[in-house]
Amino acid sequence: MTKRRAETRQRLLEAALEVFAEEGFGRSTVEQVCTRAGYTRGAFYSNFASLDELFLAMWEQRSTTQIDRLRQRFEAGEPPAVRDMTEVVGHVLDEVPMDEEWYRVSAEFTAHALRNPSLRAVVAARERAIAASFLPFLRALLARIGRVVPDPDALGQALVAVHDGTALQCFTEPDDPVVWRHRAELFGHVVTAYSVEDK
Repeated sequence: MTKRRAETRQRLLEAALEVFAEEGFGRSTVEQVCTRAGYTRGAFYSNFASLDELFLAMWEQRSTTQIDRLRQRFEAGEPPAVRDMTEVVGHVLDEVPMDEEWYRVSAEFTAHALRNPSLRAVVAARERAIAASFLPFLRALLARIGRVVPDPDALGQALVAVHDGTALQCFTEPDDPVVWRHRAELFGHVVTAYSVEDK
């Protein structure tokens, strides 16, 4: 890919996020994205076949960045010292992005994807990849307090479910500290339930 094409593609991705967040994924059009990016429809279709493809590229870019950041932190050295589950959860939540704009866009796309079997499979695979990216870091932290995870896949699914559900609550009541505290507590309960003492 040439530098110019990569720049065009990136501008389209950034413009699309703005349009999706403002208009809603279902109401957004290729024309709106092109206008926001300052390009023609030809520039759009030379990079993406549809808005679905554009969104998936956006999601892949964001999740890849998140996964790479976690991997680099995990591979940088020993995990931070922790004394109990509260501190384990605190470190994990520090690595979990809470972006209301992205949440709105991704929630709308997920609803759209549920009506399309091929998109549904792509969304499921991406969710699994994101969950898997957290597990080495989390398991290393748990090892510091003497706990292991018998079924990492199950824990990953549970954490995605907790994140998605509590994110909605936090974005609905962003100024209520109780809601955020309950989010952390629920993460702790789930991690505890899916881990056991290392004997």
